Amino acid sequence: MTKAMDTHTLSFTSDLGLWGLFISSFLAATLLPGGSEAALFAVLKAYPETLWIALTVATIGNTLGGMLTFAMGWLLPPKRQLKHVEKLRHYGIPALLLAWVPLVGDALCLTAGWLRLNWWQAALFMAAGKLARYWVIAIMISN
Repeated sequence: MTKAMDTHTLSFTSDLGLWGLFISSFLAATLLPGGSEAALFAVLKAYPETLWIALTVATIGNTLGGMLTFAMGWLLPPKRQLKHVEKLRHYGIPALLLAWVPLVGDALCLTAGWLRLNWWQAALFMAAGKLARYWVIAIMISN
């Protein structure tokens, strides 16, 4: 196998790994169970040179999944009272920094949508919290 063929094969398999990471991150942020941390771990162990792109892919996928849950909350009838509404009203959009926390994060995203909070600010805070979590995981992997 030639050097050019090895590089192409590596690129193809790392691209597949990044797509898998995106899908895993997206699904993990919806109401479906899943663990994107394991996918990030696998990609970074196999392709440590993809650190920044892997962090970006995982963060975008997980944020889009959180925004899907946000949209689902937006579609719920406003007459129905959801749990933890008063807490989210008290802390506001910055509470979405915790959107990465299992179970709690889904409830936060759903409630934020139900409250009709500003969607782009919600996405920004979600993304910041999710990036911070993935960054910590990446640091732990590299040590």
